Amino acid sequence: MREGMRRTVRTVKALALRKKVVEFVSAAHRMAREGLLSCASGNLSWRVTSDWMLITGTGTWLGRLTADEVAVCETKGGTLVKGCQPSKEVGFHAGILAERNDVDVVLHFQSPHATTLACCRPRERNYFVIPEVPYYLGEIASVPYLPPGSRELADAVVAASRTHDLVVLRNHGQVTVGRSFDDVFQNASVFELACRIMLQAGTSLGTLPQREATGLVAEGSRARSKRG
Repeated sequence: MREGMRRTVRTVKALALRKKVVEFVSAAHRMAREGLLSCASGNLSWRVTSDWMLITGTGTWLGRLTADEVAVCETKGGTLVKGCQPSKEVGFHAGILAERNDVDVVLHFQSPHATTLACCRPRERNYFVIPEVPYYLGEIASVPYLPPGSRELADAVVAASRTHDLVVLRNHGQVTVGRSFDDVFQNASVFELACRIMLQAGTSLGTLPQREATGLVAEGSRARSKRG
């Protein structure tokens, strides 16, 4: 009887995980469909239990991701549990999820306008050009270029993500975090819009008044705290 119960529990867990993989694959397709990444660029992870996360496999195209191209890894350390080889950026995905209990989804994306700015000469940038940026994203962090998949990059991104929901990776792309797939999709889309405005406006660009931006950052932070 006990063995029968154990088999039943294992079956239920396996079915639940399979359902989450289907949802994860659908979310990956959405990110690609909306132009946040292309071909094998970008990667996505999702905390599915207190100890495990799903993450896209290395070299996979998110726009045509399949269930066989999803890896199950430990959130503590990123060790592979089952499935294919995980993305080479598993280090910062696992690190962020281990550090932040308020985050369940991590997206590394390379949308066109945001990545163009990430490849421009280093300078201090004020991304607060529309109210949605300070409200939904807060202050934007930036890390220098470091080799993709390296421990140095993972450490830098994890450190920046402790206090920021969006991090610009110089000459590489962006990382954003959230409670849900909708959260990270919104974060990435809002940031891409702001960067497009910045590039198109050029020297005519005007940013939000400092006092207004500060108020929106605080308001957005309170809203996220209530939700989380």
